Amino acid sequence: MNDTPLLTHLSLPEEALMFDLEALYACLQTIPDQRHRRGLPYPLASLLLIGLLAKLAGQDSCRGMAHWAKLRSHELSQLFPLKREKMPHYSTWSRVLGHGVEPSAVEHVLGQFFVTAAREAEPQRGSIQLALDGKTLRGTIPLGETRGVHLLAAYLPKQGVVLAQMRVDEKSKEITHAPKLLTALDVRGVVVSGDAMFDQRDLSIQIVQANGDYLWTVKDNQQGLREEIEVLFQPHRKRAGTSALPTDFRTARTVEKGHGRLEKRTITVSSMLAEYSTWPELAQVFKLESQRTDALGVTKTELRYGVTSLPAHVAHPKRVLDLTRGHWGIENGLHARRDATLREDHAQVRMGHAPQMLAVLNNTVLGLFARQGQTNVAHARREVAYHFDKALAALVA
Repeated sequence: MNDTPLLTHLSLPEEALMFDLEALYACLQTIPDQRHRRGLPYPLASLLLIGLLAKLAGQDSCRGMAHWAKLRSHELSQLFPLKREKMPHYSTWSRVLGHGVEPSAVEHVLGQFFVTAAREAEPQRGSIQLALDGKTLRGTIPLGETRGVHLLAAYLPKQGVVLAQMRVDEKSKEITHAPKLLTALDVRGVVVSGDAMFDQRDLSIQIVQANGDYLWTVKDNQQGLREEIEVLFQPHRKRAGTSALPTDFRTARTVEKGHGRLEKRTITVSSMLAEYSTWPELAQVFKLESQRTDALGVTKTELRYGVTSLPAHVAHPKRVLDLTRGHWGIENGLHARRDATLREDHAQVRMGHAPQMLAVLNNTVLGLFARQGQTNVAHARREVAYHFDKALAALVA
């Protein structure tokens, strides 16, 4: 029996899918199948791609994916030459995602699929940003408890792609898993950004030794470093008959208005601390002041400090400001979309690796849409659902 899918014959317009389904299927075929080899009516690669197509078309849960596939069983069984026309029950989806595949293997294969398009051949220093942050899948928190499945992700904010993801015991353990997560990635030319949890000496050294750079927010977990930065940026009174103390302070500002808010950001950057601070590979420090005025005229001011290994000739103040803002793309572009649009926190499947695997599929959906420049994910999913059904009907006819 020919088990080659007829993906090349599936005619989809570019507004529906702007990536190579055949290439994606070929990547999925390299993932090891951990199921017992006897009596497997559904190849793992076919199941994963069908599940991904269901999610692209608007389904969020194992039950929804199973029902979507069942309604299209005749067409899908021809698109993916299967031993039977019947599609698997939703409990089969849960078992396959929970025990039939290792999430790290899927993460690696899909990360390679995306990184080919996302990376330059020889990226310049500091040209790519990689944001680190974690997320708890709230639907996996048992009743009466406070802990559920927590995932640490390495995300390219500009490209909208997750390169790697790892399950950690709890949020406080993110820092112990971050070195392992980054070891599997090529960080040459990359600026790794993170909140204050990640401003650790060993992690900073690891990144620079791998020919990357870091940019961290600094809070009281590194009290000595924070105090050094605060003292540096404190205004100094000029005494009568004396000149002002020399500084190398450089600034950049942005003003944005939208969504009923006026936001002003001012960053001040200096290289002076690098001359005497013991923080490893330090090149610049910065002070970021943000003012947000809402529609009622109420203004809130936030002051943050940070460090980076990027020298001044590589990262001018505007670039440092862009990187600090870009880091929060992991919240807005990834976590918020997984929650609000893909309803990830509503999924209560807890079997084995299934919660993590659903998150992997969600990351892939968002990455595929980001590659074609789609910013409205809900709109994009409706387009895929419409055009995919038309293409399936035409293929079968």
